Amino acid sequence: MLALLVGLVVLELAVIAAVGEWIGALRTVLALVALSLLGMWMLRREGARTWRELRRATRSGQMPSTQIADAILVLVGGALLVAPGFVSDAVGLVLILPFTRPLARPVLAAAIGRRVFRDLGVIQVRTTSGSSAAGTSGTAGSGRPGRAGGQRRDGEDVIEGEIIE
Repeated sequence: MLALLVGLVVLELAVIAAVGEWIGALRTVLALVALSLLGMWMLRREGARTWRELRRATRSGQMPSTQIADAILVLVGGALLVAPGFVSDAVGLVLILPFTRPLARPVLAAAIGRRVFRDLGVIQVRTTSGSSAAGTSGTAGSGRPGRAGGQRRDGEDVIEGEIIE
């Protein structure tokens, strides 16, 4: 994790240096400040919109899973936009904009799913074809019932088991 963080910082500095050579140091600093201010404004605007949608969904009795995912993405995207750097700003924009947020939701769901499976002690079993039997969306705990013969709806084999310690 530390190597990833250091790599991201090095990448961010390299991009800032390249932009600085291209447009000049003063314009680069002004662009970074402007992007941070834009990030604060977008975080406030989209955060309020997401909060309203979350409250609307809970009042109507719906399961607010999409709204919760959007709230997480807006929070992370806003933090990335406020942090100085062009790479973090680009990722932050993808996470915070309402028309690109649906692209990030499956990534968030997969990350949370992997964490839940790891915390619960569920292991991944790979078949010879390389498909995963656990740990991806639609596996154990997802609420998708299996079919007779151990087949899931998407055609992957499911191997049920029990961990005995």
